[in-house]
Amino acid sequence: MTTVPPLATIDELPVATDVLVVGSGAGGGPTAALLAEAGVDVVIVEEGELVRQGEVVPFSLAQMERQYRAGGVTAAVGSPALAYAEGCCAGGGTEINSGLYRRPPEDVLWRWRHDHGLDDLDVDELYQICDEVETELSVQLLPSAPTAPSERLRLGAERLGWEHGEIPRWMAYSGADASTARRRSMTETYLPRATSAGALFAVGQRVDRLVMDRRPDGAAATAAVVTDRAGVTRRIRFRNVVVCGGAIQTPALLQRSGLGRRFGATLSAHPTVKLAARFAGDINVPDDVPVHQVSEFAPDLSFGGSASSPGLVALALSDHWSLFGEAIEAWRQIAVYYAAITSEGRGRVVAVPGWRDPLVTYRLTRRDRALLGRGLARLALVLLEAGATAVYPSFRGAPVVRSRRDLAVLQGTFAASRASLMTVHLCSTAPMGADRRRSATDSKGRVYGATNVSVNDASLLPDAPGVNPQASVMALAIRNTRRFLDDRDGR
Repeated sequence: MTTVPPLATIDELPVATDVLVVGSGAGGGPTAALLAEAGVDVVIVEEGELVRQGEVVPFSLAQMERQYRAGGVTAAVGSPALAYAEGCCAGGGTEINSGLYRRPPEDVLWRWRHDHGLDDLDVDELYQICDEVETELSVQLLPSAPTAPSERLRLGAERLGWEHGEIPRWMAYSGADASTARRRSMTETYLPRATSAGALFAVGQRVDRLVMDRRPDGAAATAAVVTDRAGVTRRIRFRNVVVCGGAIQTPALLQRSGLGRRFGATLSAHPTVKLAARFAGDINVPDDVPVHQVSEFAPDLSFGGSASSPGLVALALSDHWSLFGEAIEAWRQIAVYYAAITSEGRGRVVAVPGWRDPLVTYRLTRRDRALLGRGLARLALVLLEAGATAVYPSFRGAPVVRSRRDLAVLQGTFAASRASLMTVHLCSTAPMGADRRRSATDSKGRVYGATNVSVNDASLLPDAPGVNPQASVMALAIRNTRRFLDDRDGR
């Protein structure tokens, strides 16, 4: 774990820089740190504000207002709609998620390499980078017993004989007390490394578009048009730009810059469906999430626990409030859980002229819809085995599940079109690959058709990896940045 000075920001953008990094999340943070530490002149531009740890309670309304885009009210249009969470703050999604860390599965990396012509995607190299990341972020298991909701999920899986385990988190602990946890997100790790090495970090600055110069050898970006919170617009010139705005904002920015509609056409996600489980005694932990997950049916399907503040419990019960609503009075006895699928469906991100944010759509396949229903029933079974006295599935017209006999009713009445679906894992809107007809970037994240524009975020992933994608994003961002520095130095 590296000790660095506190993160520093600047009030005004400089006129020019060598490399402009757009976004400061899991892709932008490591990119900026490695470039600055190599002596490159770097400016990081972040649309959101800097919220230091301890200023807001995790998973609270205050956090949603200050660190989520649109206060957390964002959704992909479809039948059903797919709500998604998008960080809009210094550190991006690493500040708002649970800190659970999963390396990219080896079989996924080999599939990406084979199916997308990524011959130089070295699995061993990426895992060596993961070693570095895990040290930097203090990735580790809990130093003490898990929370009650986490233990219930573990117990149910154990009784069924299903594969499960504790997922490590990027947390630093003081001794053996888990309540002392401090999140090792980008604002505590790579971003302070970047600014201490000389990078300039500007928050509250939205990049509206890149100014493109069309040349015989391909387009080149020469400047970024940036608007601050007061509505003042200025330009910053650069030699190279690395776009790390995430799977929604990155393709939207590249579309607004005239780089083509191939960006955003292959949005991939892990849709989830939730339920609330009630137990005989108090179990609720409002400001944390379970660290155990059930992987018996992975990669197609996995189970985990969600944040369970009183408001989120009420939201989980709201789909059939007339039947479920009275349970809110016992919210301390309730925890929220999810079933996540690796979707075959795809979505699209389209920048609409005159709109601040893009139009996002998503379409589930018939297989996706069926898998969500089976997943919800299996998740309910896990929690019944763990001692739940009542399970409240999050879809309109759902029954209260009190025993195994009710599971058939659950599956028989479930329809994805009546469920409250959401995701926190979005990727694949500027996928890397050797075939320009189906890929937007090459194996180093360089945008096809642009000589000095790269992408270094979840947009690069060829498809959803079946696990939390942030470790994959960080490993690829570090790999690509090192490739950039090698090319720059002529190696």
